[in-house]
Amino acid sequence: MATLNRKLWRDLAASKTQSLAIALVVASGVAVFVMSLGTLAFLRSTRDSYYERYRFADVFTSLRRAPESVAEEIMGIPGVSRIQTRIVSDVTLDVPGLNEPAVGRLISIPDDALPALNNVFLREGRLPNPDRPGEVLVNEVFAEANRLQLGDHIDAVLQGRFQRLRIVGIGLSPEYVFQMRLGDLLPDERRFGVLWLRRRQMESAFDMRGAFNDVTVALMRGANPDAVIRDLDRLLKPYGGVGAYDRNDQISARFLDDEIKQLRATAVVSPAIFLGVAAFLLNVVLSRRIQTQREVIATLKAFGYGNREVALHYLQGALVVTAAGAAIGVVAGHWMGSSMAELYGEFYRFPETAYHPDPRGMVLAVTVSLAAATLGVLRSVMKVLRMSPAEAMRPASPAVYHRTWWEQLWLFRLLPVTVKMNVRHVRRKPLHAMFAVLGIAFSVSILVMGHFLTDAFDHLIDHQFYRAQRHDVQVAMYQVTSPGGEHELNHLPGVQRVEPYRAVAAQLRHGHRSYRTAILGLDHERELYQLLDASGARIPLPEGGIVLSDKLAQSIGVVPGDTISIEVMEGRQPIEPVRVAGTAMEFAGMNAYMSRRALSRLMQESEAISGVYLTVDEAFQDELYRTLKQTPRVASVSVKRASIEQFHETVTNNQLAMQQFTTLFAVIIAIGVIYNTARISLEERSRELATLRVIGFTRAEVATILLGELAVTTCVAIPIGSLFGYGFCFAMVKGFESEAFRIPLVIESSSYASAALVTIAAAMASGLAVRRRLDRLDLVEVLKTRE
Repeated sequence: MATLNRKLWRDLAASKTQSLAIALVVASGVAVFVMSLGTLAFLRSTRDSYYERYRFADVFTSLRRAPESVAEEIMGIPGVSRIQTRIVSDVTLDVPGLNEPAVGRLISIPDDALPALNNVFLREGRLPNPDRPGEVLVNEVFAEANRLQLGDHIDAVLQGRFQRLRIVGIGLSPEYVFQMRLGDLLPDERRFGVLWLRRRQMESAFDMRGAFNDVTVALMRGANPDAVIRDLDRLLKPYGGVGAYDRNDQISARFLDDEIKQLRATAVVSPAIFLGVAAFLLNVVLSRRIQTQREVIATLKAFGYGNREVALHYLQGALVVTAAGAAIGVVAGHWMGSSMAELYGEFYRFPETAYHPDPRGMVLAVTVSLAAATLGVLRSVMKVLRMSPAEAMRPASPAVYHRTWWEQLWLFRLLPVTVKMNVRHVRRKPLHAMFAVLGIAFSVSILVMGHFLTDAFDHLIDHQFYRAQRHDVQVAMYQVTSPGGEHELNHLPGVQRVEPYRAVAAQLRHGHRSYRTAILGLDHERELYQLLDASGARIPLPEGGIVLSDKLAQSIGVVPGDTISIEVMEGRQPIEPVRVAGTAMEFAGMNAYMSRRALSRLMQESEAISGVYLTVDEAFQDELYRTLKQTPRVASVSVKRASIEQFHETVTNNQLAMQQFTTLFAVIIAIGVIYNTARISLEERSRELATLRVIGFTRAEVATILLGELAVTTCVAIPIGSLFGYGFCFAMVKGFESEAFRIPLVIESSSYASAALVTIAAAMASGLAVRRRLDRLDLVEVLKTRE
C-alpha cells in the first residue's frame, strides 16, 4: 500500500489544477449550506432566549380607555397567567438634526418596578425617575439612527402641548426586535422611535389617571389563545377595544417569524441547489476521470493488486480532494454565517448576537459531499475492475458508427470537417455531452439566482412607491376629524395636492376563515394612491363593494363576486356583508379598500378622515416639516423618500450581502465545471487529437475540434440554465412569501445576459488554459501503445 500511497500523491500533484477546481466546487456547495443552516439556528435560538428572558407577551390589545379596576377582570379570564396594563400613544417628535417630523411611540412603565411583561433591556444609562418630569428611555435603533446620546433632548407634542424630553437611558424590548409601525411598508429607524416614560408622567400628559389604553397578556401553558382573545374582546368592547391579537400577529414578532420561515425555506432551497449541484458535478467529473485511468487500473491489477486495493486507492484520492474542499467550505461557511449574523443583528435588535455554528449542518454537508465522491469513484472503478487486465489495457473500442439521415443532407456536407467531427463525437457519446450541458446549466442557474433579488426589489419599489403610492408625504391625525382638516393642510407651505383617507380596523370573514386588518377608505377621484391589478391597470373603487389585496383574498379564500362579512372593531362596531369587487396586486401587508363614502355609511358617520396624502414642492419641504412638527392635531408624518432610502440601507444591503456570496460561489462552480469538462475531454481524446496532428491537421484545427465541442456545450447550456434559474427563483419566491412581505418573480433580461456573459467568460478562460496544454502535447508519448 505504501507504493499506492506514493502514486496517490504523485497523481494529485500532477492534476493539482483539476483537483483544486473540484475542491472549490465542493467548498462552494458546503459553504452555502453551512452558512444558511448556521444563520437559521442563530436567529431562532437568539429569538427564543430573548423572548423567554424578557417575558414577551402572548396576547396584545388596545382600547380607548378603561379604568384600572378592569385589570382584575382580565386576570379572571381562564388561561391568563399575567397581565400588564399600559398607556401607549404615538406623538410627533422634533429630533435634532432631522428636518422631517418623527413619530415617537410613548409607552408607560411602572413607577417603582420593571414591566411584568415586555421587559426592557437597558443597554446604557438608567431608567427614568418618576419624580423628574420629561425623563425617557429611548429605543437603541432610534438613538443610533439619529446619533442620540445620554443627556440629549427631544421636543414632543403631547396632547397638543409641547414638552422637552431628556434621554437618560437607551434600551431594547422584545416587543420591538423589528421596529416598524403597523401599516408601514418599510421600517424607518430615523423617523419612528419607541420611548418609555414612567406611568405617572404618562397619566398626567394624556389625562389617564387610574386608567389604561393598552394591555398585554401572558398565557398559562396549554391555554387556548383564541378563547382568551374572545373573552378579552368581549370584556373590553364597552371601553373601545379594537380587537385583541396573539403574538403571531404582533408586527415585530410576525416579521421575525416570517424572516425565520423565509430563511428556513431558503436554507433548504438555495443550499440544497448548491450542494446538489456540487454533488452532481463531483460525481460526473470523478466518473469521467476514472474512465481515463482504465489502462493504469489494468496495469495495477497485472502487477498483483487486488480489486479492493485498487478501488480503495482511487477512493482515497477522491476523498482527499473532497475532504479538502469540504474543510474549506466549512470554514468559509462559518465565516459567512457570522457575517450574516452581524447583518441580522443590525436589522433585528437583540441584547446579544453571539453566533454559534450549527454542527448538524456541517456534518450533513460534509457527509453528502463524501457520499457523492464515493459513489462517483466506485461506480466507475468497479466497471473497469470487472474487465480482465488484458482487456482493460487496450483502449476502449471505438463506437459503432453509421451515417444518420441528417448527415446525408447537402447542408451538413457544407460544414467544415472539424464541425462534422464534433457533431459525430457528441452523437457517439450523448451521455457525456448531456452531463456536461447539465453541469454548465446548473452554474448558469445559480448566477441567475444571484441577480434575481436585485431585480425583484427594484420592481417592488417601482410598483409600490412610484406607480401605486404616488404621494410624497402621508400625514396621520391624532383623532378622526372632519374634512375641514384636509383644507387646512392644503394651505400649508409647498403642498400641491391633498387626498384624504379613512382607516378603520375590521375583521373580515368568509366561511370559517377570517383576517384582522385595516380598511382604507379612498376617494373615487384620486391620483396619489392607486390600486393596480397584475397587469398594472388601475382598479376603480365601486360604491358598494370592497377591493382586497391579492394575498388577503387568497388567505380568506375569496374571488371577485364573493361576499364577505365585515366586522368593524371601533365606533358602533357594525357588521355588514359586502361584495368583493376586485383584487389588487400588492407586495406588502394584507390590505382592504373601500370608497370613503361607502365606508362612512358603514360606520354610520358623516364623511371623516384619518389622515391625508400630500404631494409637496421640494423647495418648501423644510418649511412644511417645521410647520407639521408644531401642528398639535398631527399624530405622525411619513416621508416616502426617506422610506425608500431606509429600505436600501436595510433590506437591500442584507440581500446584497447574500447575493455577493451566491454570485462568488456561482462563478467558482462555473469555472470549475467548465475547466474540468474541457480537461477531461482533452484526456479522453488526446490519442485521437495527436493522431490528427500527425496526419497533417494544424494546431488551430485540432484546437477547434476540442474547444468547438466546449463552445457548443456552453451555448446549449445557457438557455437551459436560464430556465433552471427561473424555476429556482420561483421556489425562492414561494419560500419568501409571507403575510407581511412578498417578493415579485421578476428577472430582467440583463440578469440573464450577465449570467450568460460570466459563463462564456469562464468557458473562454478554461478554453485558453486547455489550449495551452493541447499545444504542449508530446505526440510521440501520446501515441505510444502500452504493452
